[in-house]
Amino acid sequence: MRAWRYGLGFLVCWIWAVAAIAADLPDFVRLAEKAGPAVVNISTRKVVENPMGQLLRRLPRGGQGDPFQDFFDQFERFFGDQMPNREQRSLGSGFIISADGYIVTNNHVVEGADSITVNIQRREGKEESYDAEVVGTDPETDLALIKINVTGPLPVLEFGDSDRLRVGEWVMAIGNPFGLDHTVTAGIVSAKGRNIGSGPYDSFIQTDASINPGNSGGPLINGNGEVIGINTAIIASGQGIGFAIPSNWARQVIDQLRQYKSVRRGWLGVSIQDVDEKVARTLGLSKAAGALVASVTPGDPADKAGIHPGDVIIALNGEPVASSSDLTRRVGTMAPGEKVEVSLWRKGKVEKVTVTLEERNSRRVAAGSGANVEETLGMKVRPVTRQEARALQGDGGLMVEEVARRSLAAQAGIRPGDVLLEANGQALNSVEDLAQVIAAQSQDKGALMLLVQRGRRVILHTIPLS
Repeated sequence: MRAWRYGLGFLVCWIWAVAAIAADLPDFVRLAEKAGPAVVNISTRKVVENPMGQLLRRLPRGGQGDPFQDFFDQFERFFGDQMPNREQRSLGSGFIISADGYIVTNNHVVEGADSITVNIQRREGKEESYDAEVVGTDPETDLALIKINVTGPLPVLEFGDSDRLRVGEWVMAIGNPFGLDHTVTAGIVSAKGRNIGSGPYDSFIQTDASINPGNSGGPLINGNGEVIGINTAIIASGQGIGFAIPSNWARQVIDQLRQYKSVRRGWLGVSIQDVDEKVARTLGLSKAAGALVASVTPGDPADKAGIHPGDVIIALNGEPVASSSDLTRRVGTMAPGEKVEVSLWRKGKVEKVTVTLEERNSRRVAAGSGANVEETLGMKVRPVTRQEARALQGDGGLMVEEVARRSLAAQAGIRPGDVLLEANGQALNSVEDLAQVIAAQSQDKGALMLLVQRGRRVILHTIPLS
C-alpha cells in the first residue's frame, strides 16, 4: 500500500511538473505565424577584384620614356586577362520595421555590396523580390538599415524591451540559415551582457536557439512576438551558442540611421581601464567597479570639466558605472551636446562634475591612447620586449596580442603574433606612434599601410580608414 502511495505521489508530481513547463512555454506556432511574414531573405552581390589586379595597381608607374613601362603594360594585359574579377554572393536575414519598407539587418550582410535583393514571403506562399538601397550603417554595432520601395503596406515587427529580458526566458529565432528560407528555432536566453571582442559596444544576448550562417540580421523574438535582439554572431567551434544585439541598443542606432543616415555618439575624451581588486584596495574603494581614468585628452570634454588621470568614474547621472566597457557603451548612447553629471572617486571621496559631451569620431578615437587604437582598428598592441626583439632580430615594433572578429584589422588580414614594424613609412616604437599616424590618416580619410613581420616574412597590409 505504501509503495502504491509513493508511486501515485510521484506520478502526480510528474504530471504537475510537465503541466507547469507546458504552461510556461510560448505558443511557438502562433509566434511563427505572426512574425514569419515580416522576416526577409537578403542576398547581395559584390564584384571582387582579383589579387593580381590589386598587385598591378601598386606597381610603380613610369612616365614617358621609362624603359620599364612597356614591360608593366604587357604584364598588366596578360595577367589581367588571365585572372578576371569575380562575383561574390552572400545571404543573410532581416526584418521589416515599417509598413513602407524599412528593414533592419547586420552591417556585415550588406557591407560593400554592389546590389542588394530582398525576398519577402507572402502569407499565400508567394515570394516577391525587391531591390534595396542602404539608408545607413553602423559597423561598430554591426547594424544596417535598408529600404525597399513597395506599393502596399508590409507586415512589421515591433521592438521589445531587452532590459526586461531574463536569463532562462524562452526565445525564438527566425532566419535563413544556409539559404533555407524562414527557418524557425527556439531556445532560451543563456546569458546577458556578453563581451565577445567584436567592438567597443559589446553587450550581447547569448542564446542556445540554433543560429547558423544566414541567420545574421534576423530577429530574436520573445514570447510576446516582440524583437528583443538581432542575431549577429556565432562561435564556429561551438554548438548552441549564438549572440544577438539587444533591442534597446539596436533601436537607438536604427532611429539615428533613419533620421541622420549615420550614428552620432557622445565623446568624453578619456582613455580608461577596469578597476580590479588591487586597484580598488589601493584607492580605498569598497568594491572593484567603475572606470579608472588612465589619461585625458587635452581640450576634450573631460579635460574642460576638470577630470584628471587617476580619477575613477563611478556613476553617470547617478547611475553606477560597472566597468570601463559599461562607461563606453553608455556614453555612446548619449547625444553630442548633452550635459552629463559624472561622479568621481578622487582621493578617498566622491566629487561630481558636469560634462558637456562632444561628438565621437574616428580622428578623436585614434588620437587617444593605445586603448583607443584598439577601438579604431579592433586589435590590441603593445611594444615588443627586448627578448622578443632579439628573437625577431629587430630593434622595435608593436606586438599584436588580440584581433577582434570583423574588425578593420581582421579584414586586412592582421593576426595575433604579428609584429607591426612601420605605419605609412614611420617606424613604430610605441602605441602612441601608431595612434598619431591613424589620427592623421583618419582626418584625411586615407589608408594605413602597415609593414608587418610574420615569422621570418615581412609583408604589407593596407587598412582603409575612410
